[in-house]
Amino acid sequence: MNRGQEAAPLVVANTMYVVTAYPNYLYALDLTKPGAPAKWTFKPSPKAASQGVACCDVVNRGVVFTDGKLVFNTLDGETIAVDSKTGKSVWRTQVTDINRGETLTMAPLVAKNKVYVGVSGSEFGIRGRLTALNLSDGKVAWRAYHTGPDADVLIGSRFKPYYPAEKGTDLGVKSWPGDAWKIGGGGVWGWISFDPALNLIYYGTANPGPWNADQRPGDNKWTAGIFARDADTGEAVWFVQTSPHDLFDYDSVNELVLLDVQIGGQVRKVLVRPERNGFLYVIDRQTGQILSADPFGPITSYTGFDLKAGRPIPNPAKHPETGKIVREICPAAPGMKDWQPSAFSPRTGLLYIPHQLLCMDEENVEANYIAGTPYVGMTAKMYAAPQEGGYRGEFLAWDIVNRRPAWQIKEDLPVWSGALVTAGDVAFYGTMYGWFKGVEARSGKLLW
Repeated sequence: MNRGQEAAPLVVANTMYVVTAYPNYLYALDLTKPGAPAKWTFKPSPKAASQGVACCDVVNRGVVFTDGKLVFNTLDGETIAVDSKTGKSVWRTQVTDINRGETLTMAPLVAKNKVYVGVSGSEFGIRGRLTALNLSDGKVAWRAYHTGPDADVLIGSRFKPYYPAEKGTDLGVKSWPGDAWKIGGGGVWGWISFDPALNLIYYGTANPGPWNADQRPGDNKWTAGIFARDADTGEAVWFVQTSPHDLFDYDSVNELVLLDVQIGGQVRKVLVRPERNGFLYVIDRQTGQILSADPFGPITSYTGFDLKAGRPIPNPAKHPETGKIVREICPAAPGMKDWQPSAFSPRTGLLYIPHQLLCMDEENVEANYIAGTPYVGMTAKMYAAPQEGGYRGEFLAWDIVNRRPAWQIKEDLPVWSGALVTAGDVAFYGTMYGWFKGVEARSGKLLW
């Protein structure tokens, strides 16, 4: 394959399941035989035109195994359930429309007999949303938009955001100029987490469109933030906007690690998010209160974090402008950390974070909306963060309770791989030079 491969393989009994980037072949590999030959291959035949509306490579981030089915997404917007034994389709549902610039690159989440699927395409002026399908037949159970009136966002009486900025009526309309919310972005192309005890799903919404923020004054709800929703009905329970009026493409799509940890002398149910904007959030997952938000790398786009308001503090000197290049904005558009998953060890209490150390120069340009074409309005040049001595990546072990790094390993290039940590106290990651590394989980010492 000559494109990015971002899907982790699944091993169930003696079979490995792998889904590829476009054309999204799904393989079942027999691990009992030399060379692991294919038991079967499912070829969904996605529309070739979908490649032209995939902003950031034609990738796929994974397949789910559940109840004898494999569920995955195709680039052209289908969610498909396949029989794990026969490799035959059980059902197929069209979720997105490539003619509007919508694609599907995320891995679905399956919980409560539902399949949760987002949409990619904020750089094409889509209207972001999360769709829940019935696992049994693929029919739509509910759909929640991330811009527009409360009825569309599934905001009702259960919605109890912690911070005043998220309280009000129809903020998904009022925080946008005119009808800009209809093409405002806010896709979901990253990860979804589920808490069965609270019956809540958690996920992040992507950047608003266009990147040129002068064309969309306001907070631009409900983009670039984190939703908690009822897993059965989709009703919004709380929301935190991590990058209000996002200026820098800081999609809030990274993984949400659900933990019960002792903070301030009591065990708190939290979600932990190493955010694109450079802050590591620890949030009470029942209420949406931000307990801490600490930089885990160099940040110049903000001057600090206002815990009382639940918002980062913008740095006016780094506000992109039309006709002027604004330099050394840190982190760059891919964020301090992108979609690549971190890993937590209950043995060490550390979160292992693969991430990048990049800054950028930016300039606003006018963006015009035409359905199915790029809607960006920004030029950007990215480079190694000057504060980091030329290093462009890092593998970081973060002490969640004490809010500080335990150790760090600098890498020449961004660490785009996911992380894995085992009960043998070994942490693993890969580099863009092709090395697979094992390090001592408590010290960071290189083992091999």
